Amino acid sequence: MTILKEGFTHKDLLQLAPDKLPELASEVRQKIIRVVAENGGHLGSSLGAVELTIALLRRFDPVRDHIVFDVGHQVYPYKILTDRSDRFETLRTKGGICGFPRRAESPCDHFNTGHSSTSISAALGYAKARDLKNEDHHAIAFIGDGALINGLAFEALNHIKETQTRLIIVLNDNRHSISPRVGGFATMLARLSANPGYNKLKSAVKEACRVLPAGGALEKALENLRDQIKSIVKPSNIFDDLDINYWGPFDGHDIEGAEMIFELAKSYDRPVLLHFNTVKGKGLPEAEENPTRYHQMGPRVEREQPKARSWSEAASTVTEQLARSDPRIVCLTAAMATGVKLENFRAQFPERFFDVGIAESHMLTFAAGMAAGGLRPWVFIYSTFLQRAMDQLTHDVALQNLPVVLMVDRAGLVGSDGDTHQGLLDVSWARAIPNLEVYAPADEVSLRQMMAHASEREGPTLIRYPRGSLPIRNNLFNGKENLGPVRIRDGEGWALLGHGVTVHLMLEVRARAEAEGLPVPAVVDLRRLKPLSADDLHPILKGYPLVAIAEETYLNGGLGEQLAVHIAENNIPTFLRRFGVPDVCVEHATIQEQRERYGLTVENILAVCRSCLPRKVHSA
Repeated sequence: MTILKEGFTHKDLLQLAPDKLPELASEVRQKIIRVVAENGGHLGSSLGAVELTIALLRRFDPVRDHIVFDVGHQVYPYKILTDRSDRFETLRTKGGICGFPRRAESPCDHFNTGHSSTSISAALGYAKARDLKNEDHHAIAFIGDGALINGLAFEALNHIKETQTRLIIVLNDNRHSISPRVGGFATMLARLSANPGYNKLKSAVKEACRVLPAGGALEKALENLRDQIKSIVKPSNIFDDLDINYWGPFDGHDIEGAEMIFELAKSYDRPVLLHFNTVKGKGLPEAEENPTRYHQMGPRVEREQPKARSWSEAASTVTEQLARSDPRIVCLTAAMATGVKLENFRAQFPERFFDVGIAESHMLTFAAGMAAGGLRPWVFIYSTFLQRAMDQLTHDVALQNLPVVLMVDRAGLVGSDGDTHQGLLDVSWARAIPNLEVYAPADEVSLRQMMAHASEREGPTLIRYPRGSLPIRNNLFNGKENLGPVRIRDGEGWALLGHGVTVHLMLEVRARAEAEGLPVPAVVDLRRLKPLSADDLHPILKGYPLVAIAEETYLNGGLGEQLAVHIAENNIPTFLRRFGVPDVCVEHATIQEQRERYGLTVENILAVCRSCLPRKVHSA
């Protein structure tokens, strides 16, 4: 008989007999596997957190108590077991539930996440708000071992002692971030995981609970257990040194044991970190054997498409070629070697490859130090994660004019990961940074040209490219090498401007205009987004009564704004239309659905421009 019936919530968990919980865990896993196989999503971490989530929800009230999940990679069991089981099939689809925690989605989600290492800071904030408002609930940070190495998590851990408050930190240790975790902190956790204290502590807790009278409070047992806990679980570790009581390690797949530890922690009046060992991908043999590959899966419709060469693969291939002739080139990534396709570079140049873990800010300053020391660092990073290191890019790289190359992957709309992962801010931010050159290739030929230029520059360079496959058109500009704006198609009366993926969009608009008998517009590939001087802009705008620009970035801070300023300041008789993403948080959907929503389509651009064409041009 199915336990996970329609309308199942965390309240139903409390009614289940303990011997039914393993069966429930199995049903939750099968639901996650089935839905992620269809919709895509973060599979391995969620499969590993099922039992731990069941125990958590049997001992804490997810509405009253404030449970803050880090990143959200492991949140699927929580969504299923709170109030979203019936909607879980809509995961990561337009109008459906988000793949990450969202406060607007459920009263059980207490903090929006998507980027790593925010949970301890946020839960600590909730704890202090509780204290100052004289409330009485628990604040729990649920964090993975990969997220724990980020500087933000360390800052929060360091501050806990000064706050003098109760806080529960649940460390879900599956020995991975996205790839296997790295660094000295990983070594410390591995050493703690080998500590035999769990079985001793479990026995002590069981014995304490056994002798309690019916209805007795665990607080009574706690007083007698504190000294015993300290003597049992006493390996030297950073948490105790920070005055955060460390308990563990515990088996994160033992529901009964985890429940007892949670109940004990509820009665503890000081900050406590509960260390649980889990298996990433548990319940799916292929995911257990290859947790990196099964960290995240794309939707079935994407996986069934013919395998095409991606932008990430092209960028890594060029880097390998450049590195063979320049021994100064080194590559850096923040736990994303697989995502940015650097596995082959790592195999070829192991001493010149650096995975810093989830530590983007450190990575940029580390690269700056390398560059100052005479190397040529190439930093491979998703656009959304570059946001975490913009201060370091500005102060440590650009202001010192150091030759660091940033290969910014997943630039633009990225689809179902939702508002925390869209790559829409890098253009508006990077254009404001002195010394930094910014490029957006529209094909592999221009990507190679830009990377060759970056390898020879004595200052910083940012090259942004989208998620997905390389375009079919692979040599848009057949003239001499030119990294600035180029007119790739001639036209009359009006011009279409784009950079990166929108160049191909504008070529489609041109083809549709010609098919409909409208004047055929020129098409310009902007290529270099910064610097973009008056000498670059004036020839593009001169002689065109109508100019349209499409950008897969935010309109605020985009190149359209620079065009508008140039037109106004130079009294150019040109009417400008801009297409891009407005001032909104982009919700999860497919990339095509997102483009349709914000008007980045052939139909919308042509409809808007048709109404703006000068009469004499329109009637030509």
